[in-house]
Amino acid sequence: MSVDLSSVIAATAQWLLRAYPANGGPFSRALAEAQARQATTVAAWLRYPTSVDAALVSLVGPGGSGRLDWLMTSDEPDIDDHAWRTWVDEVVASWAACLLTDPALAELAVTALSGSDHAAGTPADFRRLTSPGEQDLSAAPLLRHPDLLTSVTELYREDLVQRLEADPVEAA
Repeated sequence: MSVDLSSVIAATAQWLLRAYPANGGPFSRALAEAQARQATTVAAWLRYPTSVDAALVSLVGPGGSGRLDWLMTSDEPDIDDHAWRTWVDEVVASWAACLLTDPALAELAVTALSGSDHAAGTPADFRRLTSPGEQDLSAAPLLRHPDLLTSVTELYREDLVQRLEADPVEAA
């Protein structure tokens, strides 16, 4: 049984989209959001592979966007904008950024999830992450630009690579 990580996934995807906005109108924003959500879903499922892990983060919270906000700007976020930021997970954001900028790493990550609690019984499709089309790439050039995301990817890239080199995520 998978515990709901939707708050962490939604908040972290929102942070990525605000930090690296879509290019164009509503359709482009929707494509960029789909890519960010797929990346944060895979990253969250890898970070919290079991139902117990997911339940614990739901109980204590993931830590918030403070350090990520500091990396992006010296300005404090708007106080009215603070509540959702408490559900941003710094590691999930870093791992998602790594996946968005490296399709081969994204493919490895999706493959590693095949036996996880989260993937069990769920038909998950991560095509926009692992095989982005031209529309996906043109909708989210900032979100997928390796140089622009370096400050975020460098935070926990080594941990992601180590995680993927370990045994695949197994259901508990």
